[in-house]
Amino acid sequence: MAQFQRITPCLWFDKEAEEAANLYTSIFPNSRIISTTRYSNVGQEIHGQEAGSVMLVRFALDGLELTALNGGPVFTFNESISLQIACDSQEEIDHYWASLTAGGGKEGPCGWLKDRFGLSWQVSPAILQEMLRDPDPERVAAVTTAYMGMKKFDIEALKRAFAGGR
Repeated sequence: MAQFQRITPCLWFDKEAEEAANLYTSIFPNSRIISTTRYSNVGQEIHGQEAGSVMLVRFALDGLELTALNGGPVFTFNESISLQIACDSQEEIDHYWASLTAGGGKEGPCGWLKDRFGLSWQVSPAILQEMLRDPDPERVAAVTTAYMGMKKFDIEALKRAFAGGR
């Protein structure tokens, strides 16, 4: 029997679901478009979408399945939900940061950004969670002070702050 992902995040777009899924799968390794479903004439009085236009795109990002829905302009993304990317290197942070802010994305504080579709992401070093769980409150305070002043995370600067907090 095939593996089944019980919970699948669904991202609501106006009309950009296919474009977004194609962008996201081009950025992340181990990613692919799984399927595309199109609207039919049935239910047009409710959904208002043109028959044959893209309704849903199921895709996988580094093995995590998501759905992108073209649901119209009723809802838009906000910071109350985001996708987090744990990165092992500065090169990964730089790659995801540049790729997701390209074409109209916006940088935010503390590793947060919005892509050109308005979806929020946090691009952060995996090592940061270890630093923040350290039992030494001075080290935690030092690294927290350092990252609070950053937009895109700088792993070496975080390591220096952490080491200096002893």
